[in-house]
Amino acid sequence: MRQGLAVALVTTALLGGSLMAPAPVAAQDMESLLQQIRESGREQQRINREREQRFLRQRNERRSLLEEARAERNAARARAERVREEFEDGQARINALKEKLNEASADLGRAYTAARSTAGDLRAAARTSPLTAQYPERLEKLSAIADNPQLPTLTQLEQLWFLLVEDMTATGQVARFEAPITTVLGNRRQAELMRVGAFSAFSEDGYVLLPEGGTVAQLLPSQPGGRFTSAAEDFFAAESGALLPALIDPSRGRLLEVEAEKPDVAERIAQGGLVGYTILGIGAVGLILAVLQLVYLSLVGGRVRRQLQATDQPRTDNPLGRVLGVVSQEHGRDDAELLELHLSEAVVKETPRLERFQSLLKLFVAVAPLMGLLGTVTGMILTFQSITLFGTGDPKLMAGGISQALVTTVLGLCVAIPLLFLNSLLGARSRALVQTLDEESALVLAQRLEGDSRA
Repeated sequence: MRQGLAVALVTTALLGGSLMAPAPVAAQDMESLLQQIRESGREQQRINREREQRFLRQRNERRSLLEEARAERNAARARAERVREEFEDGQARINALKEKLNEASADLGRAYTAARSTAGDLRAAARTSPLTAQYPERLEKLSAIADNPQLPTLTQLEQLWFLLVEDMTATGQVARFEAPITTVLGNRRQAELMRVGAFSAFSEDGYVLLPEGGTVAQLLPSQPGGRFTSAAEDFFAAESGALLPALIDPSRGRLLEVEAEKPDVAERIAQGGLVGYTILGIGAVGLILAVLQLVYLSLVGGRVRRQLQATDQPRTDNPLGRVLGVVSQEHGRDDAELLELHLSEAVVKETPRLERFQSLLKLFVAVAPLMGLLGTVTGMILTFQSITLFGTGDPKLMAGGISQALVTTVLGLCVAIPLLFLNSLLGARSRALVQTLDEESALVLAQRLEGDSRA
């Protein structure tokens, strides 16, 4: 750049020199300028040489660095190749050792799996078994085998074998033992228990159950009645060696709980509510009236049969005697038509007594099912109210309304059906007696007409 500037100045000076006469002062300036240009050129050349030398030095240094990096890369590649070969060799050795280990421990692994599975199954059965109340440490031993992620020890395998033999032996035994029990109020006390195999257990207070996963037996909140309780009491009080029947629960208490939760007759009736009690009241009144009328008709029937054996001696203690008494001295001289009217009147007077309560019983027979239907509707209303308030998540909330609906229907039918049969029986008895009165009246009238025709 400086050289170009110098050439431009020299060219300008030469052109100017050809136009004007040179002056002494201008010539000196030009020489000094030329000198400066020369010096500047030499300086620029020196700087360029220094740059070239510095560039050459840096190029050599970078070339050496590049060679060193390439050497390191090649060395790293060689090391990586050696490491990869060593890894592959190690992995192959590991796989070979694993295969040998699997082959060597195949039988032991199957034994371990079988031991864990057997311990888990036995623990599930022991959670609700009465045998656990007698030997509460069983659950801890079984859990140590079933939940252990490692191989079971020889001691644990021996314990599992002993527990299996113990369970099989206890299934066929009846044993008495002392153990803590939990009462209905939650109090714990020591009591004598009797175990029937691995199925049922009971104390002097009733049947006991082992809660899921627990080791302390507890009394049933409500004991099953009837033959369940009596059999348990007799078996518990029996002497050792006595042979008595005993009820066992294969489900280990679940069937006993279901049996204990079944309501008795009084609880069933209470589920019917006010409508159920009303139906039972109607049934009781109808039954009393039907029994009274049936007894009355039985007594009257016996008297009528005795009166049939002596129609010439009418008595006033029976309807037939009173009807025959119409043919007395007062009406004996009446003509046949008038006598017929008197006899018909006497039969009509006796009929209401013989057919007493039948209309009321018919009403009860019709009302009882209707009351049951009323209870059904009321119970369904309660059920839908429970569904509206609590939803359908818990069926127990709807059980009250459904029970009332079903119980009242059953009560209505249970009242109506017997009353219907009793009413039919009373109707047959009364019709038979009325027919007897009609037949005897017709016979008396026929005898009277026969006597008048002879006269």
